[in-house]
Amino acid sequence: FISVTEDLVRRRAEHNNCEIFSLEEISLHQQEIEKLEYLDKWCRDLKILYLQNNLIPKIENVGKLKKLEYLNVALNNIERIENLEGCEELNKLDLTANFIGELSSIEALKCNIHLKELFLVGNPCTEFEGYRQYVVATLPQLKCLDSKEIERSDRIQALQNYAEVKQKIREQEQAYLLKRAREKEEAQRKMQERKDKKQNQIKTKLGFDSPDSLQNKENHHAEGDREQKMWRTVEDDEEDRRFWEEPTPYTPESRLETHRYIEEKRRAKDNIRESKKREKPLRTLVTAEGKVLNVNVPKLHFSLKDDEEKNQIILDLAVYRHLDTSLLDVDVQPTYIRVLVKGKPFQLVLPEEVKPDSSSAKRSQTTGHLVVSMPKAKEITLAKQKVSTSIKHSDCSTLQKNARSIQVEKLEVDPTKYSFPDVTKIIQEKERIGQGPIRLQQEKTTENKKSYVDFENNEDV
Repeated sequence: FISVTEDLVRRRAEHNNCEIFSLEEISLHQQEIEKLEYLDKWCRDLKILYLQNNLIPKIENVGKLKKLEYLNVALNNIERIENLEGCEELNKLDLTANFIGELSSIEALKCNIHLKELFLVGNPCTEFEGYRQYVVATLPQLKCLDSKEIERSDRIQALQNYAEVKQKIREQEQAYLLKRAREKEEAQRKMQERKDKKQNQIKTKLGFDSPDSLQNKENHHAEGDREQKMWRTVEDDEEDRRFWEEPTPYTPESRLETHRYIEEKRRAKDNIRESKKREKPLRTLVTAEGKVLNVNVPKLHFSLKDDEEKNQIILDLAVYRHLDTSLLDVDVQPTYIRVLVKGKPFQLVLPEEVKPDSSSAKRSQTTGHLVVSMPKAKEITLAKQKVSTSIKHSDCSTLQKNARSIQVEKLEVDPTKYSFPDVTKIIQEKERIGQGPIRLQQEKTTENKKSYVDFENNEDV
């Protein structure tokens, strides 16, 4: 069964900075609590306690709450009123929609002299003949019963016929208690039948695992799994239909049984989900052939920039702004980068080889993005290029002045690096390109040479 735990109380005490010793109000509704305990030790200063819509069968362990003013235990499995004598300041008690049939148990509330409001709507005792007169006469301190104010005339009339009404209530109460005893026996018998049925089903399923059937399973594993899943689904649907369509009396036992059934189904679904998660294969990051794949499991936006000025590649990964940096793991390799975001891999193949040792990773203070700078392995020095371009211009000016002595001058700069056309090279290329007999090629060469000797430098051209 589920009882009140310290962790639960602290979680529900957020409004009091999770301190429970000085707590004055707490709401523990819809927590599936089946046993009420510890509150009278942990929260002595409680004034308001909400416990509605749980599975509490008995009022207990609240007698030491001297300051308690309002107790709400509506929609539970309570069958009698008890253990509230110590709640000296109690002025409002809500027992709506419980199973109180022992109406005489309200006499225990005579000690609660400050009790002004009582709610018993939805309990079996409210159907007893003379119910209201009996409660009004028994509890003279009450001002309101079931949201209806008690007039002075109502109390006088109830006291006049109190002896007769009390006798009727006792008789009806005895009849109800006998009925409840039969309902408990029936619930016990049904529970035993269900247990036996489940055990038989388990034995039957185990009986299927004979050597022949195991061999068949190995031969048709995939097909067998599919059929088994379909069979389980059909069987579960049929079981659900039978359970919800079967007529049952509204009793604490049936309410508890319904809750247990729903909880069992929920756990079965959770187990199936967990097994599916375990069966899910790990995502392939590198193939068997050694090929690195592009992967984005966390589904994050990213940009990859080529910074030519600094000769590096920059990755901007849009990780969540409030994500803790300890949940990020960056691994830079020469040809790819891998980032684990909360265990989910992001992997990207780089366009060029980089230096992992010189790489750096930083978080943006404004956006929270992860920025990884990766210097390229192939170095390019831009300063040398600038020097060579300056030489080019100076060379061009000297060549224009000394055009006739082109063949004589030898430049110190590598001729492959400058971009102006070299006349001698163009002539040599024409010699090589020439197609036809060798005799014709020689003639062309002599002609070209003659024309080159007769060449005059014209600065206007």
